[in-house]
Amino acid sequence: MPKVLLTKDFVASAACPAGMAKITYFDTGCRGLVLDVRPSGSRVFGLRYVDQRKVQRQHKIGHADDLRLDQARQMANTLRSRSVLGEDIRQHQSDAKHCPTLSEFVFSQYIPYVKGYKRSWSIDLALYKNHVERHWGNKHLDEVTKADLITLLSRHQVTHAPGSCNRLLILLRYMFNLALKWETPGISKNPTAGYPLLKEDNQISRYLSTEEAQRLYGVLLKSENTMLRYIVPMLIVTGARKREVLDARWEDVDLERRSWRIHTTKLGRARHVPLSDGAISVLQSVPRIGGCAWVFANPKTQKPYVTVQGSWDTSRRAAGLADLRIHDLRHSFASFLVNAGRTLYEVQHLLGHTQIKTTQRYSHLSQHTLLDASNAATRAVGGMFLPMPMLADQATYMR
Repeated sequence: MPKVLLTKDFVASAACPAGMAKITYFDTGCRGLVLDVRPSGSRVFGLRYVDQRKVQRQHKIGHADDLRLDQARQMANTLRSRSVLGEDIRQHQSDAKHCPTLSEFVFSQYIPYVKGYKRSWSIDLALYKNHVERHWGNKHLDEVTKADLITLLSRHQVTHAPGSCNRLLILLRYMFNLALKWETPGISKNPTAGYPLLKEDNQISRYLSTEEAQRLYGVLLKSENTMLRYIVPMLIVTGARKREVLDARWEDVDLERRSWRIHTTKLGRARHVPLSDGAISVLQSVPRIGGCAWVFANPKTQKPYVTVQGSWDTSRRAAGLADLRIHDLRHSFASFLVNAGRTLYEVQHLLGHTQIKTTQRYSHLSQHTLLDASNAATRAVGGMFLPMPMLADQATYMR
């Protein structure tokens, strides 16, 4: 194994002697740098070093056609220093080689994982395919940078609301956190770390008044969809999500204990909803279909409705409530509770929220409720600060 001072001309003209499978030249100008030359003319820079276990190793740096000699020496010095500090540079190279692309990770690991517990996994998939895949799909996980994230979200903000941008950011943050947790080869940091969520204006302003609810119910009684008159009231008096009501089963309803078990929640976890007098009334009035397991089944198929959007749209327009979304019935339930003086803690549990900050969106109290609460302070001190009748001489002075 000859030792030579590698030069640009030597590297360019180095050849493997006849009869040899390979010749290795040791560079006297950089400790550990070697040049492997093969009969085919291939010339590859490498680093010979002794690892932490006192075993001699050789690490490939790159082809001489792709690297200048000064670049190869700089890389050799860097790698040797990292090895002295305890890093396994062979493992680093292996990790980089086996680091998956983002699409490989999403389709082979992330989606199969979230399918097992997250009912909204299809929304994650749609977000990725519609807004990320074409930009990052072919990038390896370790190639995605914070600059890439800034570019992606800046582009997304042009056409989407802050809430939509935040959902995309949260999805990406979760994906990379899982990749780190699962020790995916090549990834050592989350490019979304430290990137703040956008400020959202989540004030809920559309909810039913008592008069609107009564008007809507009158229209529902005339709907061609005869189950809508039970579905919509159940949504209003329980605050449940649309899919939770449509998929309700009789076996999960306990009228005696006044409890309804929802086992297909948004988060994939079961929860129990207390049944109010109104909910009991709805359940007792809904027509039972013999042998049918579903509470609000389509009478024609005896299975849950795939959607009720068509009949709902007809009814809301007939009631003069074209701007009322079916999910606003859940908002209305929360608003009725808050305006009746119930605490956000109670509302949180009735809606099945896992975090109180989600429930705080419904903290918009009616002006009447706020005034009544404010007047409680005046009533507490016996009304001493209320205006008193003026004496005659005071009235004269005021004139």
